[in-house]
Amino acid sequence: MTTLVTGATGNTGRHVVRELLERGEKVRALTRNPAAALRILPSGVELAEGTHTAPDALAAALDGIDRLHVTVTAGLAEVGPELVRRAVDAGVRRITVVWGGAVGAAEEAIAASGVEWTRLEPQEFMSNTATWADSIRAEGVVREPYDLPSALVHEADIGAVAAVALLEDGHSGQVYNLTGPEALTPRERVAHLSRAIGREIGFVTITHEQAVDRLMATGVSRADADYVIGWYAAPPAVSTTIDDTVERVTGRPARTFAHWVTENAHRFQ
Repeated sequence: MTTLVTGATGNTGRHVVRELLERGEKVRALTRNPAAALRILPSGVELAEGTHTAPDALAAALDGIDRLHVTVTAGLAEVGPELVRRAVDAGVRRITVVWGGAVGAAEEAIAASGVEWTRLEPQEFMSNTATWADSIRAEGVVREPYDLPSALVHEADIGAVAAVALLEDGHSGQVYNLTGPEALTPRERVAHLSRAIGREIGFVTITHEQAVDRLMATGVSRADADYVIGWYAAPPAVSTTIDDTVERVTGRPARTFAHWVTENAHRFQ
């Protein structure tokens, strides 16, 4: 049996690929840039060129696939149902999906597909911390509008849960909220980083509008920027409440933020 992993070089996709390969499974990685993927993904993975947001060009990538992992990204809302239809027609019988922050057309199509499916609903990714890297390296400062707690989850734990749901029975129709083992404020995360890199990092409060403008400057739409910064302004209770799903599903504790920092400290130095 072979699993197709979409977004295979992304924050979560690469961990799904690694987890499956470590279990001895056959993995086909869908990527826009196979040459770059060779430098990122472990050896033993089969590469397929393409993107899940262009499902009409995925006949070859879906050929012989039994299982599918999907990460909902921008642009999938319009074509998600078509991707699911083509996957099911090609013989896919089990799907895992990392939601896009809300249940949209892609998530709904997967739930209505008639095949086994599991939806993963991670709260904030620990890798979001990497957006601070430039300002920390250049100025030793982090600028954020709010200092509220978030139960961040390690991307590798998302990959581990996805692998279990893809390979083992008993997860069909399940919706898994995924968090780390602690809820940390941005200042607390900064303190972890300061200790890891051996120098003080300042924390400067900016306005809500400044945060929206900063995000829009990266190419994000006004609506999406308002949504993201609004989430930080009033995070839902589920995003600050510790959930033991990672440990229940995988049999091992969720990774801590300190663990993530140890792996990624070089990015801030």
